[in-house]
Amino acid sequence: MAFDDTNFDPVKYGVLWERVQVMDKKMDKMEANLERLIALANQGRGGFWMGMLVVSGFSTVAGWVIHYFTGK
Repeated sequence: MAFDDTNFDPVKYGVLWERVQVMDKKMDKMEANLERLIALANQGRGGFWMGMLVVSGFSTVAGWVIHYFTGK
């Protein structure tokens, strides 16, 4: 299979090359944004578990205080 020079259009090739370069830059930008979004989601998940820890600790202390002072 030989390369046929008669069907080669350098202008179309240049346009195609430029489009590939632009798409490559967009993909890099999308990857960076996706990594930031994942980091933000993980940060929110950590905040949720910290809130669960605080509420659980507070309810444990409140339950002990109520039980201690009611005498039951």
